[in-house]
Amino acid sequence: MARKRTIAEAVIASEVSVRRSLRVTKKAKLEDVEISKHKKLGANEDIGEAQRMVASGSSSTSSPIVDAKPKRTKKAKTETLDLSALPERATSAWKVGAHVSAAGGVENAVYNAAKIGANAFAFFPKSQRKWVSPALTATSIQAFKTRMKELKYDPNHVLPHGSYLINLGNPDAEKREKSYECFLDDLKRCHALGLLLYNFHPGSCLGTVPPSTSISHIADCINRAHKDTPGSNVIAVIENMAGAGNVIGGPFSQIGEIISQVEDKSRVGVCLDTCHMFAAVDIFLSLLRSSITYVRSGQGYDIRTKEGWDKMLDEFEKEIGLKYLRGMHINDSKTACGSNKDRHDNVGLGYLSLSTFQHVLRDKRVQNIPLILETPAHEDEKEWNVWKTEIKVLNGLSNPGSEEDVDLAKWREEISAVVRAAGGGKEKKPKPKGKLKKKATGEEDGN
Repeated sequence: MARKRTIAEAVIASEVSVRRSLRVTKKAKLEDVEISKHKKLGANEDIGEAQRMVASGSSSTSSPIVDAKPKRTKKAKTETLDLSALPERATSAWKVGAHVSAAGGVENAVYNAAKIGANAFAFFPKSQRKWVSPALTATSIQAFKTRMKELKYDPNHVLPHGSYLINLGNPDAEKREKSYECFLDDLKRCHALGLLLYNFHPGSCLGTVPPSTSISHIADCINRAHKDTPGSNVIAVIENMAGAGNVIGGPFSQIGEIISQVEDKSRVGVCLDTCHMFAAVDIFLSLLRSSITYVRSGQGYDIRTKEGWDKMLDEFEKEIGLKYLRGMHINDSKTACGSNKDRHDNVGLGYLSLSTFQHVLRDKRVQNIPLILETPAHEDEKEWNVWKTEIKVLNGLSNPGSEEDVDLAKWREEISAVVRAAGGGKEKKPKPKGKLKKKATGEEDGN
């Protein structure tokens, strides 16, 4: 005969049952959270890649194209063309545009460029912050090419931008190889899309080797990529940099050294960033008593006057060669000349001012290459009224005539107004950590 449980035993058994029930409930909730995460991932608009994700545990970046019938995933959301809603594009030899979103599929980048009246555009061919991204589908590639024809964009005026992770100058061979694979994958994607240019940041010596060593690494990677992409004519376009820290590409001489070591010079070019050149300072290394010493020399390229702009291009011709100029990034600067800081501002609202872009946009030496805005869109990420206005103003600046025939103050206010409407032009105050003591006086620091 079974012994009757005591009250204490019954209470314990009840508690055990409740705990088991709680564990089951908790596990179910965790599973729901994981499922929710996966669902969100499928709808993620990070460069539009997640919608076309092909499940793979491999870290390989071997091919930018997948089979025409990939594994079932959530389909990319390709926007339907509404040609009647597109603004009229300016007829100009200066091809102004912006770096637009490719969310939902690379083909959407073409439509997004047309929606802001751009005659040129840039985009990320894959996620700029991931080493490995889903391959492009044959459907997406064909849609991109079709839209290029429908919307009458020339591949010479499209300047895709490479991943921010790439550092071809990395002294560490293993890490450099990882960058190379990402770089090579980008080149293959551009070729698959029928494009001719690919813009990338050269890299950094990381302060452990002289810049000359990293410069050779960068050139070696470009040479290797050319050999690994037979039949391709995609040009590797090196971007000039602001020269912060150990970054390669601030002074034009460093870019010239890279190109001098590239074997197939028909497949290498340069993109000039107005903000970067203005901020750049020549930083070089000297080996002294077995230690690495950093030496800062000279100021940025001050292009605020026509004379300064011409002087900069004269140096570019001397150190690199104007025949290698394949594109430009049109950005104002939030910091002063020679600051070494890469801080983009909307055109006319920074240290460069609209008068700078007036002589840039009237120089025939920069005709028929992509002139790409990388300025803040602020909170206006859907309508992109900021870029529409900047493009309209820049196209106005490129009109032939005297430099006195335009109202720069009026155009500057037009840009300023649309930036304010988009939530820009406000100083972002850092959140205080803990309680801050009030100052004894009302004076600002530094006054």
